[in-house]
Amino acid sequence: MVGPTRVFNIFSIDDMTERTWAGHPRGLATLFFTEMWERFSYYGMRAILVLAMVAAVDGSNPGLGLTTEGATAIYGLYTASVYLASLPGGWIADRLIGQRNAVFWGGAIIASGHFCMAANTHVSFYVGLILIALGTGLLKPNVSAMVGELYGPEAGARRDAGYSIFYMGINTGAFVGQLICGYLGEKVGWHWGFGAAGVFMVLGLIQYKLYGTHLGEIGLRPVTTGDAARDATVQHRGWLIVGVFLAGLAAVTAATLTGALTLDAVRLAQGTGIFIVAVAASYFGYVIFFGGLDADEKKRVAVIAVFFVSAAMFWSGFEQAGSSFNLFAQDHTDRVIFGWEAPASWLQSINPMFIILLAPFFAALWVNLGRRGLNPSTPFKFAIGLIQMGIGFLVLYFASLFVVQGEKVAPTWLMLTYLFHTTGELCLSPVGLAAVNKLSPKRYQGQMFGTWFTASALGHLIAGLVAGHLADDANVADMPDRFLFVCMTTAGAGLILLMFVGPIKRLMGDNKP
Repeated sequence: MVGPTRVFNIFSIDDMTERTWAGHPRGLATLFFTEMWERFSYYGMRAILVLAMVAAVDGSNPGLGLTTEGATAIYGLYTASVYLASLPGGWIADRLIGQRNAVFWGGAIIASGHFCMAANTHVSFYVGLILIALGTGLLKPNVSAMVGELYGPEAGARRDAGYSIFYMGINTGAFVGQLICGYLGEKVGWHWGFGAAGVFMVLGLIQYKLYGTHLGEIGLRPVTTGDAARDATVQHRGWLIVGVFLAGLAAVTAATLTGALTLDAVRLAQGTGIFIVAVAASYFGYVIFFGGLDADEKKRVAVIAVFFVSAAMFWSGFEQAGSSFNLFAQDHTDRVIFGWEAPASWLQSINPMFIILLAPFFAALWVNLGRRGLNPSTPFKFAIGLIQMGIGFLVLYFASLFVVQGEKVAPTWLMLTYLFHTTGELCLSPVGLAAVNKLSPKRYQGQMFGTWFTASALGHLIAGLVAGHLADDANVADMPDRFLFVCMTTAGAGLILLMFVGPIKRLMGDNKP
């Protein structure tokens, strides 16, 4: 039988007790494929989400019939919630159920959410979005944290390479998921695309259970203090908090879906953005001043806060892919190939395709530079990532000059934008994951990964709000100026960060990733 075990054996070396996968701990393969199928489901559904919401309710492939501004605001709220939920998800794993259980149950909730969306009703659509957000909050930070735990404390560039390989799993799933779910959603029916996402999440859960033994003892139990009475109190209070939150969420959801409570998506998104900033600032302040950390730990947490701001800015531009760029592909891009029009969502697969092609190069680059003592510092890589984000928007600025003249542009404009965004992503995202793993105080590790994904939440939320203006067909004439503004904002932030690389490195001290 040819399956995952056979694939692992091809890459295995050494003896039976210390087998490795492509030169890395064998547990990396388990987490690689778990995350691959989860990202298949997430990006596959995301590729058609906005398109389904703006589609007419009485068309050949009926959707929700929402305005562009309303749909992108809901998209921003959803994608922000996915990552915002990572903070409590990390806490639940650290304090209540352990990382291993958090990943499994998170995946099960995600799958149920996709199947709800496939039911093809307004109520099940929104319930499904909520379930996916909750499940991803459990799975995403904890599977990433376990990758770091596979390596020793002095792994250095090898850990960076491991995260880059892990990132290939993310993007393999994203690439295939957007092709399959995108085709099914646009050409067959939106609910077919949503249902396919759920099926492949179930495959990811099966793989995770079958090969979980390769992870050893990593993440099996929550962090304890050694004091049985205190640990029992923490568990009791923790489950009480979870229960109250879920009850409140269920009540608000029911009131909204029945019409008893009316919510404006745009205003809710704006308020949520303020809330995220307040929560993040409060959390970092609490950990630094009241978290019982020593001086070096406080400095490292402060560096994570700087990376938080940088990542939020990066993702606010990057996440236009699923919203304004997707609508740009649908409305302003010539997608006809030999008389057949390709789904607009397929262009979103360009980014993960570039990741798959370039991630091995970047992984080898960091290792080789590290051996020579030339590996760029993490803040330098962050700065370069932001600058490349700005260059990608500069490309679309020039493309939009043709759009305002009433022309449809070639797909190569979006492809070039995705290339710059991909190289920026490879400089920031996997490197950021490794930095958080290295810089986090041990007892706050899951929560620090939660803050990393909270930065993504803020960026995604801003992206949804911005997309409502970038993709507004009523004001196409303003499109070039909007793309240029985003270019100047993100590239400018990168240049500012570049100026402060030295001070940030000093704060990192001996723990420079």
